Amino acid sequence: MHIGFLGLGNMGGPMAHNLLKAGHQLYVFDVSATAVAGLTAAGAQEATSAGAIAKAGVEVIITMLPAAAHVREVYLGDDGLLANVQPGVLLIDSSTIDPMSAREVAAAAAKNGNPMIDAPVSGGTVGAAAGTLTFMAGGSEADFQKAQPILAAMGKNIVHCGDCGNGQVAKVANNMLLGISMIGAAEAMSLGVALGMDAKVLAGVINSSSGRCWSSEIYNPFPGVVENSPAARGYSGGFGTDLMLKDLGLASEAAKQVRQPVILGALAQQLYQAFSMQGNGMLDFSAIIKLYRQEN
Repeated sequence: MHIGFLGLGNMGGPMAHNLLKAGHQLYVFDVSATAVAGLTAAGAQEATSAGAIAKAGVEVIITMLPAAAHVREVYLGDDGLLANVQPGVLLIDSSTIDPMSAREVAAAAAKNGNPMIDAPVSGGTVGAAAGTLTFMAGGSEADFQKAQPILAAMGKNIVHCGDCGNGQVAKVANNMLLGISMIGAAEAMSLGVALGMDAKVLAGVINSSSGRCWSSEIYNPFPGVVENSPAARGYSGGFGTDLMLKDLGLASEAAKQVRQPVILGALAQQLYQAFSMQGNGMLDFSAIIKLYRQEN
């Protein structure tokens, strides 16, 4: 299949490589010449702009962009995708943006005659490289069925979440809960150790009791508890604090749109904001435990 791919960053690059491995023909574009060179060396063809990809005769276009402003520009700009793409071409946006923006762009695509789904991902850079991402897809059932085989080349868990925008709803709700639960795990672990308990023993109790959660069992923030977790390597790699902060901001903004209280989500956003302002934005989000252990 002929596929256009825009956005070849830490997530998009590995995803595009997996499409090549699956035998698809790729036309790629990114503002980073280095990122493009890595894909062309693997067999992709370079496009000079978003509009050029839309004119390349592709059957599907996938975007993986940093924020809603970039998604709007790429899809709705004067020389963007919708200004150049042929009707019937399937559009898949795997960026993480607010649900309202996703629905607005999907509505514009529908007027242009293009089916579209929003399909943000979970699984991080490791999952992107391994092809084991989870895709949370929003769109019609028919459009989801068209997209599913393509997404399967990049992930192993593809979930249809409902209408357009619902993929983003699932993503922001899940990540808000993740941010909150990580703070809870950090707080509980720090309290137990401060009171004299061994961290591994405490984690074992929590993980076999009612406090068990992913943030404690799989991604425990206390150093030395879980091998190969970010906490075991100085909080390098993983899911950055600033990325978590972005997702909490998206959840907060979406909540305002529907007047839905997110009290703990807002508090988590403030804690991650304070942590980022201390110069920790590039550390894995589990490093939030440093606030409790008074570490620099």
